[in-house]
Amino acid sequence: MTGTVPASTDWTANPGSTRSAATESAHLRPSHASPARYLGCRHVARPGVARRLPEDSSSEARLLASMAATAAANASAVIRLLLWQPRRVPGAISPDLLLDQRLDALAAQFAPLPGVLVAFSGGVDSGVVLAAAVRTLGADRVVAATAVSPSLPASERGLAAGFVASLGVRHELPRTDELSREGYRANAGDRCAFCKSELVDVLTPLAARLGIADVVTGTNADDLRAGFRPGIRAAAERGAWAPLARAGMTKDDVRAAARRWGLPLADKPAAACLASRIAYGVPVSAAGLARVESAEAGLRAALVGAGLVVRDLRVRDLGADVARVEVDAGLVADLDARPELIAAVAGFRRVEVDPRGFRSGSMNELLPDPVRYR
Repeated sequence: MTGTVPASTDWTANPGSTRSAATESAHLRPSHASPARYLGCRHVARPGVARRLPEDSSSEARLLASMAATAAANASAVIRLLLWQPRRVPGAISPDLLLDQRLDALAAQFAPLPGVLVAFSGGVDSGVVLAAAVRTLGADRVVAATAVSPSLPASERGLAAGFVASLGVRHELPRTDELSREGYRANAGDRCAFCKSELVDVLTPLAARLGIADVVTGTNADDLRAGFRPGIRAAAERGAWAPLARAGMTKDDVRAAARRWGLPLADKPAAACLASRIAYGVPVSAAGLARVESAEAGLRAALVGAGLVVRDLRVRDLGADVARVEVDAGLVADLDARPELIAAVAGFRRVEVDPRGFRSGSMNELLPDPVRYR
């Protein structure tokens, strides 16, 4: 690809698929990235030189000797810390690098590319990937693609569009149809693999039509260590890659970079797809996704109306017409004490409040055999 990408096309009005039929992947298992191991550095200290004290000041001598021994031990520990270096793993970026160095490593991922398509979900991870690509390549060589489907809340789509526009980047809005995949609808522990397969199977031909060879995602280094990410391997198997993970950038690094660059996403709460609210084993449907979206919007509005500030909120569909609400831990008591707030969660026969508060990935706790999907 040379020059700029072609003019943008908004595909949200096209309910049909824009790709040829893709082979559904079955029994996909995510890659298991072992945490890096580090070797300490041997420290050889220079022999210290002690000042000899007069023998008649034995009390003072003992005190000063004790102080000197303590200082020497502390100095030795500090020196060992300063000299400690992680073992270098070929092809990887050491996780002890400073943010500046990690951002340089991130930029280096993009520098050789004539152009790139970023799978932009609207979150801070893929937002930093998008911003880094623009800073390195320029806006005319970068395309953002946000998949439109029932699993993406409408509010997220609007926020994503505003962010992309602020960067001056072309924004594609292709439709994905993960609900057409049996593995996704069945909602076993590997559901995310079918979702990511659908996403990359849509974005790869889109990128090709734009003359772009590289499709990248917002997976970060922490995601690789999480141990339960079935979608990561599915995306990698289809050729998408993760600049943040390659640069060794953790979630904290991502948010720090977003703040440094003044991105409005810096403190945006995590917003996983709506299917993540549905308990494994409960079939996923368009109606079920819409019910969860509506219930969350209703509860959030009720909390705001009551003067309660909420950051993280989930309505989990447990099946059998039962919902479980997770909010910031500090708001649990308020929900318990005010039934009118719970009444705002419409569409379910029974609504429970999780006393532990919000926990990312809490549905994984209900899997009888999570190791099977790693």
